[in-house]
Amino acid sequence: MRRRRLRAPAWTATLTWKAAVFITVMCCALAALLGALVHTAVTRETVAEARTEALSRLDDVTAAYEAGEALPPGSGIDPPGLPASLRALAVSGRRGTLVARRHGRPTMWAAGPADGRALATVVDYSQSAHVINSLDRAIVGSSLLAIGATLLVGAFAVTRVTRRLHQTARVARRIGAGDLDARVDDPRTRDPSRPQDEVAIVAGALDTMASTLQRKLLAEQRFTADVAHELRTPLTGLSAAAELLPAGRPAELVRDRVRTMRALTEDLLEISRLDARTEEVDLAVHELAPLAVRVAGASGTETEVRVLGAEAGTVAEGGTRARPVRVETDKRRLERVLGNLIANAHKHGRPPVVVTVDGPVVTVRDHGSGFPDYLLAGGPQRFRTEGSGKGHGLGLTIAVGQSAAIGAELVFANAEDGGAVARLTLPEYVRLDDGEPPGHDDQTEAT
Repeated sequence: MRRRRLRAPAWTATLTWKAAVFITVMCCALAALLGALVHTAVTRETVAEARTEALSRLDDVTAAYEAGEALPPGSGIDPPGLPASLRALAVSGRRGTLVARRHGRPTMWAAGPADGRALATVVDYSQSAHVINSLDRAIVGSSLLAIGATLLVGAFAVTRVTRRLHQTARVARRIGAGDLDARVDDPRTRDPSRPQDEVAIVAGALDTMASTLQRKLLAEQRFTADVAHELRTPLTGLSAAAELLPAGRPAELVRDRVRTMRALTEDLLEISRLDARTEEVDLAVHELAPLAVRVAGASGTETEVRVLGAEAGTVAEGGTRARPVRVETDKRRLERVLGNLIANAHKHGRPPVVVTVDGPVVTVRDHGSGFPDYLLAGGPQRFRTEGSGKGHGLGLTIAVGQSAAIGAELVFANAEDGGAVARLTLPEYVRLDDGEPPGHDDQTEAT
């Protein structure tokens, strides 16, 4: 059995966390270094002062011993408590000092040679030790205070940077979602004379990119709309002229091409309106299954419709017939979406084409080679088709735009056993009482 690798929490990957760890480590290292240097310097100076005092006292004790006078308290020949190492040093003929504890108190011993023995004296070292201990506590306290203050200042500075980065990321996501009016509008980019940091440079570049992209898309939308409008008038005259042609194969070919051109022109106009987001949605409540059945029948194709769940006539608790599923949508736009999905399945897939209604979800599936990889990865692209090469790639593009307009979710996938699957999820209407919902379409019945 493989062990699962422990993963660090997601917040440890944030820039704020990494900056806090870096600042803490650097502050601790700097505080430790400065503390060690100060501790060493002060300790060395304090010990040197105590050693000078002890050796001076030893000189006085030695003079008193040579004069045969009484030795001061704490002094004598081989006094009790004298460290063995210092005694050995004195017996060897040299003088020295040593800090040790005597009666539980820190003391400074000084010893020198005297008639082959050790003449020693002791000086109270507790005050010096207290100074060193107080210094150590001050170093630790000031280091902690400095680390805390540095962390607060660093967190404030880093948070300001990360807040601006998050704002830039949010604007980038809004632009990616289609809101081309979104801008970071960093105040540092408004005045060119102000120095700009890296975040301001990125924000300015994003705003410039969005403005350029918006201009290009608007120009493309205007071009598409203008071309469609300009083609509409001559196509109307061409269509009328085609109807005057004498019956025959050439006339049928001309009429077929004119119908194709008119359909393409209408698709271009519809796409331009969807791109401009000027469409107004007329929401009402409709029964989904009869509407799907009617669209499949009107498509003029052999399309199988399957109705599941309550729509198929299941029986609820108590023996009552379950209510059919109703959705709140724009009927015309929904019919356009379903019609385009069914037409695309017949045009680019293989039969059988099956439309399944399950609650507020409508699935259109064929049994062909499936959707191409580019469509599954980034959605349909206008004027791009693969496989049979038929069509202009506008049908699915319009279906996606109209689905978004009515608040539905359209997802494209490939079935495991082959075939393309388009799944449309609509906002289901929730009945508040037993009365008939407003806007109900009484004329929509299954055929």
